[in-house]
Amino acid sequence: MGRRKNNNQSSTSKEEGNMSNHLRFQDADEVVEDAAESSNLDQSMCDIEDSDDKTSADYYFDSYSHFGIHEEMLKDTVRTKTYQNVIYQNKFLFKNKIVLDVGAGTGILSLFCAKAGAEHVYAVECSHMADMAKEIVETNGYSNVVTVLKGKIEEIELPVAKVDIIISEWMGYFLLFENMLNSVLYARDKWLADDGVVLPDKASLYLTAIEDADYKEDKIEFWNNVYGFDMSCIKKTAIMEPLVDTVDQNQIATNCQLLKTMDISKMAPGDASFTAPFKLVAERDDYIHALVAYFDVSFTKCHKLMGFSTGPRSRATHWKQTVLYLEDILTICEGEAIVGSMTVAPNKKNPRDVDIMLKYSLNGKRCSASRVQYYKMR
Repeated sequence: MGRRKNNNQSSTSKEEGNMSNHLRFQDADEVVEDAAESSNLDQSMCDIEDSDDKTSADYYFDSYSHFGIHEEMLKDTVRTKTYQNVIYQNKFLFKNKIVLDVGAGTGILSLFCAKAGAEHVYAVECSHMADMAKEIVETNGYSNVVTVLKGKIEEIELPVAKVDIIISEWMGYFLLFENMLNSVLYARDKWLADDGVVLPDKASLYLTAIEDADYKEDKIEFWNNVYGFDMSCIKKTAIMEPLVDTVDQNQIATNCQLLKTMDISKMAPGDASFTAPFKLVAERDDYIHALVAYFDVSFTKCHKLMGFSTGPRSRATHWKQTVLYLEDILTICEGEAIVGSMTVAPNKKNPRDVDIMLKYSLNGKRCSASRVQYYKMR
């Protein structure tokens, strides 16, 4: 998805501008190598559902059998080095503890935990990558500490009654698309000791607005004239599909609004469905073509607050950002606000997909608009 400009800004730049509601995280490059309204939404989504389409549930686990996706995640240094820092710099959390790694993949987090002094690590992986993880653990001499269990977390049995720590990299695009959050919550309720720790334990979803004329023209208006033919009927479907891509921070035209913070150690599975209000205030005169969502995760049980952001003002990650194009082009003046709400819920047919309902309005000097739009991530 080649797009715009290179999004490789330093992590400190996210503290610039109107970003005061963000936690300040340690830079992931500081790595220590060793010691160092739901019913409306449901009905609208049913109206657009294609019952013959394969959804992400059909290929989710199989996709994680391919090494390419693991290579991408491992090479995401913001992601992987943050987890490494959390573990290596907080060995007091792991020393002589029983750890459960949910969705272990190649087993990298399990190996970090073993190296940090965990008594034992149970690495649960449903895909065929579990077989590779077993070999990787053996090759690196940790077979006596790390046990790889192949299967769904909801179906396997652990040889222990309780674990001290649950660690997982469960987040998906838009935080909640194709995520493993419910599996983590299941494991938490079944196996985590009363004084146990979930890592990470906080996740926050944010929203902002951008000027994006060129790219909207390329992705949406393109269908008006395709080699001399009118294919504009496709526009309705195209605009309903959020685009996962990198956004240049210079495109941001408003403040950034916190939509939802989830406490993974306490929340119920149903808390991942929510309706949140927002008010995006323009920081300059501009045009608004899309809203952009991104998330932060944090590890608050560490000696020092640690975590990372996937926002446009932070270093790029494989999660990028999620762009929701508006049917309207909003002409906004500095100080004016787009107000509305966003409803997010798992798709009824396939809970790994995400349905989104966006209500927004602008009453400005040069533009008045009010609309409800529906999106589906699949």
